[in-house]
Amino acid sequence: MSIGKLFLDRIKCEGEEFIMCGIVGYIGEKEASSILIDGLKKLEYRGYDSAGVAIFENGEINIKKTSGRLRSLESILEKETIKGTTGIGHTRWATHGEPSHVNSHPHTNQSGDIAIVHNGIIENYLHLKEWLMEKDYRFVSDTDTEVIAHLINYYYDSSLLDAVIKTIKRIEGSYALGVISKRNPDQIIAVRKDSPLVVGLGKGENYIASDIPAILSYTRDVYIIEDMEIAVLTKDEVKLYNDVGEPIEKEIYRVEWDVDAAEKGGFEHFMIKEIHEQPKALKATLSPRLTEDKRAVTLGEIDLNDEWVKNIEKILIIACGTAYHAGVVGKNLIEQMSRISVETDIASEFRYRNPIIKDNYMAIVISQSGETADTLAAMRLAREKGAHTVAVTNVVGSTVSREAEKVLYTWAGPEIAVASTKAYTTQLMAMYLFALEFGRQLGRISEDDYFKMVETLKAAPDQVEAVLKSKEDIQRYASMHYNARSIFFLGRGLDYAVAMEGSLKLKEISYIHSEAYAAGELKHGTIALIEEGTLVVALATQEHLYDKMVSNVKEVKARGAVVLAVAMEGKTEIEKVADYVIYIPRTMSITAPILTIVPLQLFAYYVSCEKGCDVDKPRNLAKSVTVE
Repeated sequence: MSIGKLFLDRIKCEGEEFIMCGIVGYIGEKEASSILIDGLKKLEYRGYDSAGVAIFENGEINIKKTSGRLRSLESILEKETIKGTTGIGHTRWATHGEPSHVNSHPHTNQSGDIAIVHNGIIENYLHLKEWLMEKDYRFVSDTDTEVIAHLINYYYDSSLLDAVIKTIKRIEGSYALGVISKRNPDQIIAVRKDSPLVVGLGKGENYIASDIPAILSYTRDVYIIEDMEIAVLTKDEVKLYNDVGEPIEKEIYRVEWDVDAAEKGGFEHFMIKEIHEQPKALKATLSPRLTEDKRAVTLGEIDLNDEWVKNIEKILIIACGTAYHAGVVGKNLIEQMSRISVETDIASEFRYRNPIIKDNYMAIVISQSGETADTLAAMRLAREKGAHTVAVTNVVGSTVSREAEKVLYTWAGPEIAVASTKAYTTQLMAMYLFALEFGRQLGRISEDDYFKMVETLKAAPDQVEAVLKSKEDIQRYASMHYNARSIFFLGRGLDYAVAMEGSLKLKEISYIHSEAYAAGELKHGTIALIEEGTLVVALATQEHLYDKMVSNVKEVKARGAVVLAVAMEGKTEIEKVADYVIYIPRTMSITAPILTIVPLQLFAYYVSCEKGCDVDKPRNLAKSVTVE
């Protein structure tokens, strides 16, 4: 098992607000400060607005923290050096309380002899805070986290472990915790519920982190901590317990992927690196699912030969954001190849509309991280109501992969940039493979069409590589339009599904207002927004809809729009009506989305660069959106 695919981006901080945080802890014989800062830097892609460390120094817990970037914390530590070999560090994304010094982590009890870092949201913190205040506990921050520090203090007798166990029985919500205490200076205690946590194992030193890249420079041997499991770290050993304090044993996993996979590798940003990794990622998704002669698809991991498959009446595809857009393409593919009705739902809406779910339904959930709260909740609801569940995810061992009946892994490798690129294209590839195999098992796709599509998918990685060679042209278009106030993406059929993802990429990293519309809807209101100089990105890769799309381009041109079109090689008629045209290699219309999205990703990237935006860490966003 590749542990690189097991944990990277399992970022889970859920609740009414959105959280994105990082945790690192070290206990050993080296200076903790530099290790904590180095680990937190590896987690910067997550997004954060404050940072801090708590380190034992001369028998006391010394805390340094600040709002802003890690470089601000580094500057403080350069001037006020902390000499100690045990400590915890944190990067915080504010939810409860504004970004500030006092609201930054680590948080302590009143006497300052217990310090904690926390990812997640404590849903019952107000009730607990009121209860503690009645017992004369004083609070200095606006955070939910400070409640935990006071609770641990309240329950502390002689064992920090016992105090943590009693505390987690009182708190509700999601959390990954790192805890140190002056009374137990030779320990770090870590515990998780619904928020990722890993323990790194060394010689004479051990680590905790919320994601593997934080500690990969120091160790490749890790424990993946599951819900309600507790780790007690000393420099020489790690002991694991369940939530009632009983010892447990876990398998040690060996991280197989190289640390370079989580580095930029010479690229200016992770996003452009990951855009260029798409040919390799697509091959990684496709190649293991081809038969020995490379002519057919085999999905042994979800075994569509099972009898239950033949009785499926309806398929539900449930996801959020980019994964939802992959699901919209998947709906079209599955319906075309299997003639089974498919309903695509936004996960955050699905369970609140009292959906109709039967025991002969199949629910396919798509999540890069496998930890998306809304997607998980929707899958659980579908399962409770009797539906068969299939997960499409990148992360082995993630919650969604453990709870689904069947799992189709994308094997995209680490994706660091907040704006998802290779995760999307590999999710598309997974949907093509599923639709092909499902259609063949049901006898709904002809043999000729089946083998033709397999050959087309095999060509896709090289064709994506060819699209990437046109990036200078796309960069030029971006430099001409990066000051646009509003951009519209138009498409029909599968092009509309891709337009939604292209629009999302642009708005999330460039902060330009952008909307995607089904081109046939122009006359129903949208065209009123088109004025002189409005940039319209028009996708025209669907051959049976090409002429209609050309007509739509004429409509917006007549209102003064500037049009950037994406079309297939050989379809040059659109040059007569569009201002600029980007061509993708010839392919089947049904497989075009894998290629069409690439110039849109590049366009979004270069627009963001021209504007001077923080490409990998866009404002208000983070790698895995887990909103409740």
